Amino acid sequence: MSHTLDDVIPVGVTVTFMRMDRAPDDPAPPLPPGVAVRRLSHCSVPQYRTLYNTVGAPYVWWLRRILPDAHLAGLLRSPAVSIHVLSQDGVDGGFYELDASHWPAVNLSYFGLMPHAVGLGFGYAFLRHAVANGFGMGARAMTVNTCTADHPRALPAYLRAGFRVVRQVREQWDVPVSLGLVIPDHLRL
Repeated sequence: MSHTLDDVIPVGVTVTFMRMDRAPDDPAPPLPPGVAVRRLSHCSVPQYRTLYNTVGAPYVWWLRRILPDAHLAGLLRSPAVSIHVLSQDGVDGGFYELDASHWPAVNLSYFGLMPHAVGLGFGYAFLRHAVANGFGMGARAMTVNTCTADHPRALPAYLRAGFRVVRQVREQWDVPVSLGLVIPDHLRL
């Protein structure tokens, strides 16, 4: 079967929008020994694409893949956006992106682990690190969204961390075939 540049795969997802209006009362659990999170003072477009593509490939993360480099570079230069990378023994294992452009709310725009880091037991501590970081900036609220294309433990983890569901929306994504993403059968329309 041949494809044109305009070919898309229609994908159906339910997006859950969430909000947290104050920091959790309990302290964030510590990251295990050998696991650290560093804020990138400058994240290049290739570095970001490696993080985004590696973390997001199993979950049909596609929007930033089609963003032109110049636009992505502008986002990464914004003082409102920060990129934080998790590493285990010096090997990158995930990242999160905080966006304070709607201050005093901070959006957890992207959060996830690379495939080799999923199931190792530090995802929740990493999520709580992101929440503590967002509220540590002085935010009055944090927002995040997840969808049925994400890891099945994403929504329960966000709820456990203290986010509450604001609304759910059914969306259709027209994912370009040219991206080469594997679309799970249960998401195909």
